[in-house]
Amino acid sequence: MTSTETARSFVDAINSGNPDRLAELMTEGHVFVDSDGSEHCGREQMRDGWRSYFSMVPDFRIQVKDTFARGNVVVLLGVAEGTFDQAGALKPENHWVVPAAWRVVVEDELVAVWQLYVNPEPMVKISERIADA
Repeated sequence: MTSTETARSFVDAINSGNPDRLAELMTEGHVFVDSDGSEHCGREQMRDGWRSYFSMVPDFRIQVKDTFARGNVVVLLGVAEGTFDQAGALKPENHWVVPAAWRVVVEDELVAVWQLYVNPEPMVKISERIADA
């Protein structure tokens, strides 16, 4: 599998909401770098992290519009979207769509680094509104 194919398989696993499939595609020392620069390390921690995120945003999806690769580094450009769960309901006012980019480092056909570039402001506003409700 090429680095681009590995990155696309990771996106497919995200879009299926399957944290176990995501974990299968991660290196043991996998690093998730969030948009604020914080790093979350380890396959099992990230399996749990994705499971938690999918419970908060059950319909989370990534749409890749452009892909660039050089060696084992892949850059994906597109949009991320989802709806924050509010008391078991996916309400239209809790839906968001944001432009996003991802830097993916692949080692031995597994994702070693998944780095997110996004402006989290729209998501923060919605989650704060839900918390205040």
